[in-house]
Amino acid sequence: MQGKDRLNELDKAPIGKLLFKYSLPSVVGMVVMSVYNIIDRMFIGQGVGPDAIAGLAITFPVMNVSAAFGVLIGGGAGARTSIVLGQGNRRTAEQILGNSLVMTLILGILYLTLFAIFIDEVLILFGASETSLPYARDFMIYMLPGLLINNLTFSFSNIMRATGYPKKAMWANFIGAGMNVILAPIFIFGLKWGIKGAAIATDISMFISMVYVQMHFFNKKSEIHYKPGIYSVKWSILSPIIAVGAAPCIVNTAGCVINAVLNHTVFKHGGDQSVAAMGILMTISQLAIMFVLGVCMGMQPIVGFNYGAKRYDRLKRAYWLTVMVGTIVCLIATLLSELVPEYLAMIFTTDEGLIKTSAHAFRIANMVFWVAGFQIVTTNFFQSLGEATKSIFMSLSRQVLCLLPFLFILPPLFKLDGVWYSFPASDLISALMGVVLLIIEMRKINRLVANTHT
Repeated sequence: MQGKDRLNELDKAPIGKLLFKYSLPSVVGMVVMSVYNIIDRMFIGQGVGPDAIAGLAITFPVMNVSAAFGVLIGGGAGARTSIVLGQGNRRTAEQILGNSLVMTLILGILYLTLFAIFIDEVLILFGASETSLPYARDFMIYMLPGLLINNLTFSFSNIMRATGYPKKAMWANFIGAGMNVILAPIFIFGLKWGIKGAAIATDISMFISMVYVQMHFFNKKSEIHYKPGIYSVKWSILSPIIAVGAAPCIVNTAGCVINAVLNHTVFKHGGDQSVAAMGILMTISQLAIMFVLGVCMGMQPIVGFNYGAKRYDRLKRAYWLTVMVGTIVCLIATLLSELVPEYLAMIFTTDEGLIKTSAHAFRIANMVFWVAGFQIVTTNFFQSLGEATKSIFMSLSRQVLCLLPFLFILPPLFKLDGVWYSFPASDLISALMGVVLLIIEMRKINRLVANTHT
């Protein structure tokens, strides 16, 4: 399909068919990307032990810092590219690509340098104990190069998808995850490298994905591609990227704070075994969230393009279809957490105590997880419209504005169960906040619709 046909498709193709076409590759890509984490935790849990899972849980905040910088540029660049292409401004889209590459490299070098120098201090800050610190350190030392490589893959997959190549974006993640499935057991069990083997396998797999993505943008036949004159960083190009990308960036940064508080609180009330249980809970829950985010990525170019083209009826249909899918996915996760939590835990460990603790956590923490689908989709809807303030607020609502206060209020009253009860309380309140903001936004869109007909 030629470039003009790809953009015409965003303008005229049936919304249901279009959302399926764009969401399927991005869902597969996001789910496959979470397979990196699942594979690492599965092989480490089965091959190294429960303490290693606890150590791996400590690395979540560090990974979130890297992801925050990645989505700051990649999330904003993808949304902005869709909007400017909808306005017919190809030159600006090319400048977004060039500026994104330069800023991804600059930010990556900065945070990798700081992590390398202060790795022990960072891990202790995020909750590492004497038992879990060696495992966390071994994983992160070898994982550091992969953080920047992942940003060069994930961020630019967003731009690839926004310019009409959803299947190629899917294959980028699929190729890397396939390699990780092959390499992780070889390095962990065959070469007996343990937890560092999981990190090295992930690095190599991510590098292969990164090469695939970057080769797309070196190809002159691509919708937009690397060319002279697009690498000079301009604030007029960068500021809208940062404004839109700030919301998912803040989510990931907030995730670092939340994970640090979680690690310390869970360890205080339940020790390393409970930290490991939390790691298992977060890994499974994140799989459902990544699925929903994949659907949101399919929604984003449709909403962004049609918002730029003033096709408000199409963007509303895309939003509501995405809400329906997101809610169904999170409802399935809720049912699994309530009905078969032991089997979810057994994917990662054979330790009976850890299985029991994890199952208990699943049943409480995910009891109303089904409402998270609406909250996540609505947050990404605001991002797709370029509504940075609302998107940032929604991004903060679930983790910072709701979850963090509950983590200080409930554990002193209910001990470890108080940690788990903080999750459903946060899910419910943040979803209600989303309803209020959505009503305001839909009234605004309806006014725009009325103005286009007068």
